[in-house]
Amino acid sequence: MLTFDHLVVVTPDLAKGVAHVRACLGLTMPEGGRHREMGTRNHLLRLGEALFLEVIAVDPEAPAPSRPRWFGLSDPARVRADWDSGRRLRGFVARTDDLDGVLAAHPDLLGQAAPMTRGALSWRFGLRPDGAWPADGAAPHVMDWGTGSNPARTMPDFKARLETLVLTHPDPDAVQQLHAALGLVNPLEVVRGDGPRWTARITTPSGPRTLT
Repeated sequence: MLTFDHLVVVTPDLAKGVAHVRACLGLTMPEGGRHREMGTRNHLLRLGEALFLEVIAVDPEAPAPSRPRWFGLSDPARVRADWDSGRRLRGFVARTDDLDGVLAAHPDLLGQAAPMTRGALSWRFGLRPDGAWPADGAAPHVMDWGTGSNPARTMPDFKARLETLVLTHPDPDAVQQLHAALGLVNPLEVVRGDGPRWTARITTPSGPRTLT
């Protein structure tokens, strides 16, 4: 069983990603921290009791990791091309209490478990050998918080809440079947069109806003 955990905006430059969210939602995201295993850095925005938005980029001050970075960040040309084409909200991460079982059932799609940290937080994350998004972002990365929990409730609350998340994809039926095979709880809306391309509708103190 997979439960929706957080949205991910991938950016070639962290400041650009934070500015994009500010332009879309009218909110400035607080800094999260650094991931020493991946050489990345993020900002975070709470979207619910156990749900948040992450903006992530390569940390130029960190040494390069010994393996490809997550979220496709070891391919800067692709990251830039996606950003320039408006594919900025690149996908989501789902959590599970049985990461090993989920990865064993879908090894080619989801990869293998790797330990990750950010400050005092630690978790295990399904990482493909190439670091790329599963199904180019149509499927989630998967993770297990272990003895901890989703940290959204410890983040500042700016009253932003996720209303809907929609995936535009050339083959909606195949994606819905994939989500069902993965055991995704509350499958997401998938519509036909060019993609994969994600759109989130988020309620903010200034009204409903759209993030892409």
